Amino acid sequence: MKKVLLEKDGRIGRIVLNRPEVMNAIDDDLPAELAAAVAEADADRSIHVMVLSGNGRAFCAGYDMTYYAQQTSGEGNQVTQEMPWDPMQDYHFMWANTQHFMSIWRAMKPVICKVHGFAVAGGSDIALCADLTYMADDAQIGYMPARVWGTPTTAMWVYRLGAEKAKRMLFTGDKINGTQAENMGLILKSVPAPQLDAEVEAMAQRMATVPINQLAMQKMVINQAMEATITQTQRLATVFDGISRHSPEGLNFKARSETEGWKQSVRERDQGAFDWTMNKPVE
Repeated sequence: MKKVLLEKDGRIGRIVLNRPEVMNAIDDDLPAELAAAVAEADADRSIHVMVLSGNGRAFCAGYDMTYYAQQTSGEGNQVTQEMPWDPMQDYHFMWANTQHFMSIWRAMKPVICKVHGFAVAGGSDIALCADLTYMADDAQIGYMPARVWGTPTTAMWVYRLGAEKAKRMLFTGDKINGTQAENMGLILKSVPAPQLDAEVEAMAQRMATVPINQLAMQKMVINQAMEATITQTQRLATVFDGISRHSPEGLNFKARSETEGWKQSVRERDQGAFDWTMNKPVE
């Protein structure tokens, strides 16, 4: 079964994350399949605009923690290596994923992201690479691994929010709903969940009436204003992401996920109920 679907609908290319049984969680295959779908739509001269969404209950719940965090480290699990770890092996894996996500940003044609349910952790990396992001009012977005075990490798939080608001989100790992995300300036618009499809469809249809070359030129000019620093920032973020997973605290989080299950470990992380440095519950 394909983990990312592409459907051509007139001038709109509809790209859908398709792991609904795990809320479209990211595994080893999904990032490359996403980039391939974006490339295919970008090369199709009849498609003017792409709409990116997720099947099932959520847009994307981040990396598949059952596989990457809960299972013991091994040859097939590239997110946490046995110590001593090879930072360049880690970087090679995560940088490839970052560039797959950034295919959305670098595509010639505009990409609208439609978020329902959750766009959290690595899922927020994907959503924030889009040119326009819409959310349902009750949807949730955040990068909770900023508390332990992760750094957002696309670094799109700072490019969308500026330094202070990005720090507010990444110093806490808090989730916010669609209404809060719009008010903060993180996304373009939040609407009641029943109106989300219609709102995105109206914008996609409006944009689809513009010639492809006009859309491409406007996107390239606007993106260029940020691209002078974006690669350097992402390289540093990707290196730090690997360090965060292999730091003492990161290894303690991974070990606890293996013994207690990732849901319990995530609950302790998000509630501040565990001291990852001392490797014990907060008294």
